[in-house]
Amino acid sequence: MQAVQDLPRAAEAIPNILGRRRVAIEQVTPQIDGGRFAIKRVAGDSVAVEADVFADGHDVVSCRLLYRGEGEQEWAWAPMRPLGNDRWRAEFMVSNLGGYRYTVEGWIDPIQTWRIDLRKRVAAGQDVSVDLQIGAKLMEQAARRASGADAEKLWAAVEVLRDSGDRERRIALALEEEEVIELARRYPDWESATRFEKELQVTVEREKAIFSAWYELFPRSFGTFRDAHKWLPYVASMGFDVLYLPPIHPIGRKFRKGRNNAISAGPDDVGSPWAIGAAEGGHKAIHPELGDLEDFRWLIAQAKNYGLEIAMDLAYQCSADHPYLAQHPEWFRARPDGTIQYAENPPKKYQDIYPFDFETEHWRELWDELKSIVDFWIGEGIRIFRVDNPHTKPFAFWEWLIRGVQAQHRDVIFLAEAFTRPKIMYRLSKLGFSQSYTYFAWRNTKEELTAYFTELTRLADIFRPNLWPNTPDILTALLQTGGRPAFIIRAILAATLGASWGIYGPAFELAEHRAREAESEEYLDSEKYEKKQWDLQSSASLRSLIARLNAIRRANPALHRNHLQFHPADNPNLLCYSRHSSDSSNVLAVVVNLDPAHKQWGFVNLDLEALHMAEDQPYQAADLLHGEIYTWRGPRNYVELTPESKPAHILRLSGA
Repeated sequence: MQAVQDLPRAAEAIPNILGRRRVAIEQVTPQIDGGRFAIKRVAGDSVAVEADVFADGHDVVSCRLLYRGEGEQEWAWAPMRPLGNDRWRAEFMVSNLGGYRYTVEGWIDPIQTWRIDLRKRVAAGQDVSVDLQIGAKLMEQAARRASGADAEKLWAAVEVLRDSGDRERRIALALEEEEVIELARRYPDWESATRFEKELQVTVEREKAIFSAWYELFPRSFGTFRDAHKWLPYVASMGFDVLYLPPIHPIGRKFRKGRNNAISAGPDDVGSPWAIGAAEGGHKAIHPELGDLEDFRWLIAQAKNYGLEIAMDLAYQCSADHPYLAQHPEWFRARPDGTIQYAENPPKKYQDIYPFDFETEHWRELWDELKSIVDFWIGEGIRIFRVDNPHTKPFAFWEWLIRGVQAQHRDVIFLAEAFTRPKIMYRLSKLGFSQSYTYFAWRNTKEELTAYFTELTRLADIFRPNLWPNTPDILTALLQTGGRPAFIIRAILAATLGASWGIYGPAFELAEHRAREAESEEYLDSEKYEKKQWDLQSSASLRSLIARLNAIRRANPALHRNHLQFHPADNPNLLCYSRHSSDSSNVLAVVVNLDPAHKQWGFVNLDLEALHMAEDQPYQAADLLHGEIYTWRGPRNYVELTPESKPAHILRLSGA
C-alpha cells in the first residue's frame, strides 16, 4: 500500500481543475455511449437536454445549455430550468441540415443566493445594511462585466443599493425589481463556471429521414423506364412518397439463378437483380433492357412530378461477370482450390453472388471505389439509398462512407436492410444510417408488439424504424395463412406504429400469399427471379385502404414522429396505443384487432392524463378510417372490431 505522504495533492494531481469551480455536472442526456455518437434529429425538431447540476454547500446554482451549429464559432445558449432534485432542463431547435454541438455550463449564482438570504433577514426584522452593501458589490461586479445600456442600468442599481438614506428603496430594488436582478444575473463570473467536459453531437437530416412511406417495385416487370406511365400514377395514387427500385444494373449470366431460385437457369430466365455486373458494366451501369442513363434521369424527373422520390438499391456484391473480378481480383477472397468464394448463409448458397473481401490488403482502394459508386448516383440525382445487408460489411467502412457522403451532401438518406442481431442493427444506426428495417414482420401477438415497440421507443435518439410487413424475401406465416384480413391488419399496424413504413408491391396490396414451399418465407414464383404480370386494377386490391392510411398519416402530425404509448385492453387480441404530436395538439388512439379470423371486442383503458384529456368531461373520438364519430367519457370505453370490414379504429381525440 502506498504511504499517505507519497500521495499527490489534489491540485497537483488534477491541474486542469480550478479551485473556484465548485459546480458538478453529471448525467447529461441525451448522449450516446458517453458522447461517442451523435443523436438523431430532423430539421425543425427540438433537442431537450437534461443534466444533474449541483454544488457543495447551500449557495444557489444556475446553469445554461450551450449549442451551436456546424461551422458556427459562437455558442448560443438557453437558461435551464430546475426540475427538482438538482435536475435541470432546456431545449434548443435544430433548423439546418448537418451537425450541431451542445453542452451544459453551471455556476454559483451569488446574486440569487444573496437575495434569498436577504429576504429571510428582512422577514425576521434583522439589520440588513451590510447585506445591502454586499448586494451593491455584486451588482458592481456585474456592471463591470456588462457594456452599453446594460451596464448603465446596473450602475444605476449600484447607486441605489449604496444610498444609505433610503432603506426601503434599496430593499425594494433587491427583492422586487426582477428586471434589474435578471439583468445582473446575465453577467456572472464565467471564469468560475464549470462546463461539462464533453461537447455532445446532433446529426440533423431532412424530414424523410424519419417520416416517409416507401413502395418497392421491380420496374422490369412493367417494361422499360420509359414505360413508367404504367405504374408511376398507380404508386402515387396510394400516397407513397418514396419509390424504391431493386438493383437496376446489368445482371450476371454465369451461375445465374432460374425461376424459384433454381441453381440452373434456362435461356429465358432473367436472373436476380442482386447478381450485379455483366459485360455491359457494373454498379455504375444500367441494365440495357430498362434503358440508359438518359432514361433514368427522365424517370427521376417524372417521379418527382408525381410527388415520388426514387430510392436506389446499394448492394455491394458482384456476379461472376462483374468487371471488378477481372480488373481487381485482389478485392475478392480466393479459396484453396483457386475459385472465388461466393456468398453463403449456410445452408443457403448464393452461387450467383460474390462478396467483397473487406480484409484485403488493398482495402483503401476498395473503399474508395465503393464510395465512388454512391458519388456517381448522387451525381445522377439520387438522394436515398436502401443498403443491402450492411451488417455483412465492416462498421468502420460505413462510418467512413456515410460521414464522407453527408459532409458533401447533407440531404442523402441511407436505409439499412439489416435483419440481424439487435445490437448490430443499433450500431449501424449510431454509425450514420438514417433508418433501418426492423423485426416488425415477425412480431404478431400483443405481447410481442408491445415489448418490441417499447424497446424501439427507448432508442428514439439513435434508431429510426421503417416498418415493412413484407419484402421480396419475406412472406411471413401470418400473411400466408391469414387471408386478406391479415394484410389489412399488418398494413394498419405498419402505417401507425412508426413514422416510416413500406411495402413490396404489387404483391402486398394484391395479397400475394403463396409460399414456394411449406415453412418457407420465399414467394412461389418469386419476382426476384422472373418478370411478373400484375393486375393493378384488381377489385380485390387493398389500394384504396393503403391510400387512406397514407392520407391519414400526412394529415396528422402525431404520426410524423415516433412518440408511442401503449394502453391496456382487456382482450388479448386487441392492441391499443396512442400517438401524439410534439406539442400534443394532435392526439390519436389506435385500436387494432390482431385476429384475422374472428370478431373481437372488449374495453380499452386510455391514460387520459398522458393524452391531455379531462377525465371528468366527454370527448370526441373521430374514426379516421371509417368516418364515424364517437363520444367517449373517462378512460374505459368499449370497442368491437371485425376482420376485413372494421379491423381497427384510428381515432383522433378532441374535447367534445
